Amino acid sequence: MKTPVSPALVAVVGPVEPALLAAWTAHYRRLGVERFHLAFHFPDHIHNAWRHQLIAASHDLGIVPARISTGPWHEHTNTQLRDFLREHAGPGWHLIADSDEFQTYPALLNEMIAWAEAAKHKVIGGLMLDRATNDGRLALWRPEIGLDRSFPLGGHLTHRLLKGDPRKIVLAHSSVTVASGNHRAPGHKPDPDKLACVHHFKWRSGVLDDLRLRVDRFTSGDWAEQTPAVRSEASRLLQHIDRHNGRIDVADPRLAFRHVTLDRLPSGWAAEAAKITAIWRPHTAQSQPGSTISSPSS
Repeated sequence: MKTPVSPALVAVVGPVEPALLAAWTAHYRRLGVERFHLAFHFPDHIHNAWRHQLIAASHDLGIVPARISTGPWHEHTNTQLRDFLREHAGPGWHLIADSDEFQTYPALLNEMIAWAEAAKHKVIGGLMLDRATNDGRLALWRPEIGLDRSFPLGGHLTHRLLKGDPRKIVLAHSSVTVASGNHRAPGHKPDPDKLACVHHFKWRSGVLDDLRLRVDRFTSGDWAEQTPAVRSEASRLLQHIDRHNGRIDVADPRLAFRHVTLDRLPSGWAAEAAKITAIWRPHTAQSQPGSTISSPSS
């Protein structure tokens, strides 16, 4: 059987720190990704210096952005840019990841795709695992220390506290439509026994300001939303942080935080991820199409 070509990576990138972009790019290159199709989007409040620094960092990494845009971060903005990038990437398999999502797979990417094609599947799924510091602080991190050591804990913050959808479509054939937030592919169900772990490095220093801005802009109507889901999830996180003195309560057993690493799946991941995927349901009817928090810092 012919070995599949490595997938094209498709990602919409907001105003993240250049060090995160570098770590993210290195992670996916280690997985075997060779083609990066990136779109950068900057809300109006982002300073030109930050925008220029991040674009320069992309070029230094050998990646020429397919599109650079500025303006409101409407809820549909990410989807429109992602679909443009998928068209730009062309036929074949696409790996879809936000810039704070670092995926770990049960097997090599080429092996995962070969298995999917043999089984006549056109998507491969994943499940989010939120990363946090040892004490739950939303901390700065230094590239020389790295993300794994800075945020050594992994837990289920997104769906158990924020009531967001933790499911992800991580690999999709170009012929498949992927829904907003990359949570579903209508008409296609991922194999629940072969789910990737999507390490979610969202909870870094600065994210609270981003979330407050997003809530304000959606509430005012400056940024268009499709459902109240994103605002509701952001509000739950902000309330939790306020109750716990500016930290995530990593000791809460419901959130199941434990030490994990990017170089292998967490212990017992296949059964854990399959169970969560099987029982997860939208928090309300309004949130069903909604997206896990995807702020401009994602």
